[in-house]
Amino acid sequence: MKTWICLICGWVYDEETGSPEDGIPAGTKWEDVPMNWTCPECGARKEDFEMMEI
Repeated sequence: MKTWICLICGWVYDEETGSPEDGIPAGTKWEDVPMNWTCPECGARKEDFEMMEI
């Protein structure tokens, strides 16, 4: 499982926990998140996220 960070606002998407409140169940890999999904904090698109090393 990987973690992705929004380069605009710093919001973090963790594949392990997903984002159930935004319609993305836990365990959803980043590549399976819909292309039209946007950051729940700032509205940035998937292209504005980068994989983050923890």
